[in-house]
Amino acid sequence: MNRRNFINLGAAAALVSGAAPAVLAGTSRATGASEHKEKRYQKGVSPWPICLDTATIRPASLKDKVKFAAKAGYDAIEPWDGELQEYEAQGGNLKDLGKEIRDLGLFVPSVIGLWNALPPTRELFDQSLKDTRNRMRMASELGAQHIQTIPNTAGDNYSQKWVAARYREILEIGLKEYNIHPALVFVKYQPVKTMGQAMGIAMDANHPKAKIIPDTYHMYISEGGFEGLKMLNGSSIAIFQFGDVPAKPSAIEELGDQHRVYPGDGILPLPQILKDLKSTGFRGCVSLELYNPDYWKQDLQEVASTGLRKTLEVIKKAGV
Repeated sequence: MNRRNFINLGAAAALVSGAAPAVLAGTSRATGASEHKEKRYQKGVSPWPICLDTATIRPASLKDKVKFAAKAGYDAIEPWDGELQEYEAQGGNLKDLGKEIRDLGLFVPSVIGLWNALPPTRELFDQSLKDTRNRMRMASELGAQHIQTIPNTAGDNYSQKWVAARYREILEIGLKEYNIHPALVFVKYQPVKTMGQAMGIAMDANHPKAKIIPDTYHMYISEGGFEGLKMLNGSSIAIFQFGDVPAKPSAIEELGDQHRVYPGDGILPLPQILKDLKSTGFRGCVSLELYNPDYWKQDLQEVASTGLRKTLEVIKKAGV
């Protein structure tokens, strides 16, 4: 049978069956979609797991923070490197703690973080690797998926090409040596201030696993804004830090991290932000991150529970 007769025979068979080839293909796609129903969390309310950044209840011990997060009903917890160092210094075993976390029904999507990891010279970078590797080791032993790469020492006039190349090196070290995935953050008070700047570095790293960590608070106070979120593919986001901005102080330049408030208690268009986040295809954690000292003075279990409740209220308003 020659190629032309084979094609004609296939088309005829499709017509006899009452369906054109295109329709058959569409049916196949629909069947596949129904077989891969979207996974949801928080009793179906959220398309994302909800995580508690431990800074939100900072005065508690790390073990108490884990218990508070589990009791409140979070899906995950995001600790800081200093807490892991302190835990080990007091004789704790991070692998055992990781098991306790999993036994409580939580996981660790990210650890904060790789400080001083992207300095501006080769000599300083090589010197920083000892601490970088130790932080990766701790995060890996805990069972974390990602670790935040913090360009706080990149320098105000940093070279994007240089920082991107060093971030690529850190990615390779993390993935190959520690099975941990470094992701890049941006902070208004540091050299890499906006989501656009962080994404430019991640793109120039030219690595298939390069990712960034957006933060609603710093998206606002850096004046980078929220529209750029629509341009991202969700696979480029490791975790999404979540919080709100109060009405006062009204001047952006007066806002500090200590002013973060519960989602829905401030002025950010959080429902629309979450709609845009959903449209990117992002499936990772939304992590509640508050550094508000007023919350630290309150009952920390109640703070954790209130934070989850208010986060879910915003998700419901978003209709995602």
